[in-house]
Amino acid sequence: MNSLATIGRLRSLIEHPRTGAEERDAAQRMLDRLLAKTPGTAGSGPSGARRAGLGRHVRIDPIVDAIRTDITLSRTVRPVSAVPGVAVRDLIRDAPDGVTFDVAADGECAIVVTIEGVPQSWGWVDDGGVESVSPELQALADRLAEVVNGYNDRGPDGTPRFFGRVRIPGHTLVW
Repeated sequence: MNSLATIGRLRSLIEHPRTGAEERDAAQRMLDRLLAKTPGTAGSGPSGARRAGLGRHVRIDPIVDAIRTDITLSRTVRPVSAVPGVAVRDLIRDAPDGVTFDVAADGECAIVVTIEGVPQSWGWVDDGGVESVSPELQALADRLAEVVNGYNDRGPDGTPRFFGRVRIPGHTLVW
């Protein structure tokens, strides 16, 4: 992936005067995440750094809204490849058609991302009569967990702000 081109596009989106506040915030979070993973750039810091823009004592509902926006942005923004003709894979964007994501607060101490509409042939494998999660579905769940954990800063005692879960109706994928 040509990270520098993507960084430039995100910065242009953030700085454009007609970009809406919600879209600007989502682009900023995406930029922070990209900078944290790109060698030679200033990172966004430890787990929970994306929540910094929301305020230290924010309730859980704005965090849920920000996670929803990040997932929506991941579904629509196409990263640019460093190698012409080679597509960049994004697990959220490239999930099969019909797969949807629901982000909800479970009280004030948990955020649950539910993956719905998973095709049987893509999401499950038969291990000798025992149905288990496919590697692709597990990778998608891990990617969603990464997005959620980006908002989960830890207090001085090391405890997380909230607990996160990725689930599929009938199954819970724990990270």
